[in-house]
Amino acid sequence: MNIQIFGKSKCFDTQKAMRYFKERNIRFQSIDLKRYGMSKGEFNSIKAAVGDINELIDYKIEEAALLKYLAQESAKEEKLLENSLLFKTPIVRNGRLATVGYKPEIWKTWE
Repeated sequence: MNIQIFGKSKCFDTQKAMRYFKERNIRFQSIDLKRYGMSKGEFNSIKAAVGDINELIDYKIEEAALLKYLAQESAKEEKLLENSLLFKTPIVRNGRLATVGYKPEIWKTWE
């Protein structure tokens, strides 16, 4: 199992996800989206696993709410990659599998 957790340092759900894996002694790599962002390759892999770009966008953020009105998916992708704080977190990736948000019921199937 190769777990990566993309998150924001002050995100409560990201902290819960890290705690989930620590409690089960599962090693993971933590990536701070604010500091490091996400590469285009990682983004494409996660988008393919999740299935819909709208699942990745945190519409609670005012700037992200404007993305609802962009018709072209490529424009949404560009905005997300420019400003990684618009991602809904945590994004937990296990190889080609990925989840967005706190999803322990899915992570349990990965063990």
